[in-house]
Formats: sequence, C-alpha cells, structure tokens
Amino acid sequence: MKYVVCVAAMTAMAFLAACTEGARDRGVSPAGAGAVYAAPAPTVPASIDFGPPQGEPIHAVLASPPHVPPPIQRNYPARVIVDLEVIEKEMPIADGATYTFWTFGGTVPGSFIRVRQGDTVEFHLKNAPGNKMPHNIDLHSVIGPGGGAAASFTAPGHESTFTFKALHAGLYVYHCATTPVGMHIADGMYGLILVEPPQGLPKVDHEYYVMQGDFYTTGDYHAKGHQSFDMQKAIAEQPTYVLFNGSEGALTGANALTAKTGETVRLFMGNGGPSLLSSFHVIGEVFDRVWLDGFAHPQEDMQTVPVPPGSAVTVQFRTTVPGTYALVDHAIFRAFNKGALGALKVDGPENKAVYSGKLADAEYTGDHDAANPQVAAPAVNPPAAAPLTREGQIAAGKQLFDGICAACHQANGQGLPGVFPPLAKSDFLAADPRRAMSIVTHGLSGKIQVGGHEYDSMMPPLSQLTDDDVANVLTYVINSWGNPGGQFNAKEVAKARAGSAPVVVAEH
Repeated sequence: MKYVVCVAAMTAMAFLAACTEGARDRGVSPAGAGAVYAAPAPTVPASIDFGPPQGEPIHAVLASPPHVPPPIQRNYPARVIVDLEVIEKEMPIADGATYTFWTFGGTVPGSFIRVRQGDTVEFHLKNAPGNKMPHNIDLHSVIGPGGGAAASFTAPGHESTFTFKALHAGLYVYHCATTPVGMHIADGMYGLILVEPPQGLPKVDHEYYVMQGDFYTTGDYHAKGHQSFDMQKAIAEQPTYVLFNGSEGALTGANALTAKTGETVRLFMGNGGPSLLSSFHVIGEVFDRVWLDGFAHPQEDMQTVPVPPGSAVTVQFRTTVPGTYALVDHAIFRAFNKGALGALKVDGPENKAVYSGKLADAEYTGDHDAANPQVAAPAVNPPAAAPLTREGQIAAGKQLFDGICAACHQANGQGLPGVFPPLAKSDFLAADPRRAMSIVTHGLSGKIQVGGHEYDSMMPPLSQLTDDDVANVLTYVINSWGNPGGQFNAKEVAKARAGSAPVVVAEH
C-alpha cells in the first residue's frame, strides 16, 4: 500500500512540474497573471532506483561534438549498451599546428552519451589495437570505485565490460583515470554523459555539446608543426591553449552553432580541465535557466556560470535578436589569446524594441589624458615551418581577424565612423602596405587621414601575435574588400618589429 501511495505522489509531482515547465517556457506564471514565478520543485528524489531494466537491451546512440543524441522517448528503465572506442590520433589543435590527442570515440571531447535515470548501463570500453597506451574511464555518474575506472582498465587491442545503474539525473563528466591521470585528461580524454530525468527535459529547438579543456604544448601559442605534451607547463598550470571542443576554431566560422530568432537553445557545457575553472558566458545573452550538474534545482537569469574542472552545466535561453553571439571563457585573455572562443549565429528579423543597434554617433568633447596601453610580453616566434600559400595565409588570417580585429574594424572592414578607420578600399593602406606591419607590431596613435576623413584614435601593439600571425592577417586584409592584393611574410614582419615605431603625419 505504501508503494502505491508513493508512486501516486511521484506521478502527481511530475504532472505538476510538467505544467510548471510548460508555463515557464511560454513566459506565463503558473500561479496566474501577475503572480511571481517560482522555480518548480524537483520531480523525483535526487537518487532513486526505478527497478530492474525492462524490454530488450538498447544500443545507445552516441554523437560527436557539437551534436547531441536525440531525447529519450521511453518511460521505463532499460538495459542500455554503450560501445566506446579509445583512439589515439593526430589532429589539428590550431591553424598549422597538430597534436596527438587521446580520444574517446575519435573526437575531443569524446562521444556524447545519453541515458535515462534508472537505466542499467552495460559499458564496453575498447582500446584500439594500434594505440600505444592502456586507458580506462571514470564516469562521474557512476556510483562505484573509481567511477568505473577500476573495472575498465584496458590494454591496446582489448575490450573491458562493466555495468552501472544511472541513479542520479544530471549532466556528468567522464574522463580517463589511468596514470598519469593529468596527462591522459590533458591529451583530450574527457566527455559528457547526460542522465535524463524520467520525465525528460523541456522541449527546445536546438541542443549543442560544448566542452572546454586546457592544453599544454611544448611550442608557444600558434607555433607551427607538430606539438608535444609539456609536463612542466601542465604541473605549473600554464596552458598554451584553452579551447572549446579540442581545437581553435572548432566553433567559429563555418563551424559556428546556428539558430533562428525566437528559438530555444540548450547548451550542454562541460569542463574537462584538467586544471582551469571555466567562467562560461555567451556575450549578448542571459541564460533563462541553468542547471549545475543535476536537474533538481535550476537557477534563472544568470550571466556567467562557473564550471570547475570535472563538472558540467546545462544552460538554456531563447534567441530574440539576430546576430553572432560569442561563446567565451570570461577569464577573457583565454578567449582572445588562448583560443577559448566559439560563436552562435542567429538569423531572423530585427527586433528594434529589444535592441536598437546604434542610433547616433555624436561628437563628444571631454578632457582626458591618453595613457600608453599595457601590452602583453612580446611573442616568441616558433621554429620556422613551411610557408603557407597566399590562399592558406588568407584563410588563417581571416580566422585571426574575426577573433581579434573585427571588434574595432568590423567584420566587413568598414570600421566605425570617426573612431576606427576603415580597412576596406583603404587609400591609407594602399599608399604604403608595408607600413601596416609596423603599425600592427608597434601600435599607432595620432591623427591620420583615411578616405578623406580624419581619425584621431589609438591602436595598441598586438604584441601577442607571432610574425606568422601578423603576416597572415595582413595578407587577408590586403586581399579583401577591394584592397589592391599582395602578400606578407614572417621575415618582413620580423624586420618591421625590430625597427622603430611608425610616424604618420596626417595630410591636410
């Protein structure tokens, strides 16, 4: 009798929560007009055993980032078979640089796993015959020694099997826990497993998989060629790269996430670490709802979410205004100087009532002193590598321009009137293209004439860029937006960097 009462009570709670979720998604208070919305109570206890698996075993559908397997439609616990292969492979970590990643499923992060609370998971970990190292897996959703690591130690060419019951609903990190644990994780061995609550998650238009990791390479940031793991950098917790989904540019440009205005977006975001806390933020959005690890107690209206290494967060929001929204670690130098940068491109009609865009650009006169900018230490250039073709430089330069220069000069090179001079059809640039190398490496302040208009602004030296970076971004600029074309190389940039700062006299 007590069991029947318990089940009935749980059913009523689930129904009430579902109604509340629906009201929230429609922007309506479930208590009626004018009432203050309160977050729903958890629908089930945080940990519960739903009984033995029912029906035939199910093979889990896994997905590679940034994709996610479809939501689970069944209403009963099942025996779910997960087949996951460890693959050691060389892949790009940045433009012109490669790294030997150790992966779950051939990607960084590893394959996304989706099960239901109460499922019995039969896990098969396979270590590819060509691999050099033994590996195992620690799933933070597992209740048992090592999170499964003790049962899954697998040599190359072998397969290990163990089972666990998914007792806790939530979004959980998994990673390799073979000694040295930090090195295995730093080489890309992490991913996410989603344990859906029995009633599922609120329906959304898009779900995406994003995971941050810090990488420690022997070469400097943007050094070309193959990079090896640097244990001393890792011990000092001084990563060369901080990346979303395992490589610079994995979520930008043609790889950007997409949505339309008025659609709901859910991001399953994890932090593989191994060392750095992530301050996850989407520039230009506020998270309507945030679940930290589990799904019992959501938070609302959050701007930036702290995600420690080995933890995960589910964020949800509705798009309203079209444009490109940057995904960043708000420890902001990581975003623009170490690679922790992604993009969500939202298409649709403008909504001027929500966001007007610039309405005016009036002159402002005020007393202020111009201070010399504090800049990063000069970049150390990597060993020489095979030069890129002009087309290769243009492609590499575009990625740098979009991440660093477009904020001021705009993605279309038009600049901002009276503030940042245009680079498109630039007579200033065409008059002396080589002068641009000194401007980028030394900075520039004072009055200049561009396109018949006077600009009196300041550009700080981009000292964090290598000579190759500067050559690539300037090659992109000189070949874009009606500019005359041409090509720069690293030797020319090095010479400009060693020379004196440019002196520009405005023409009148």
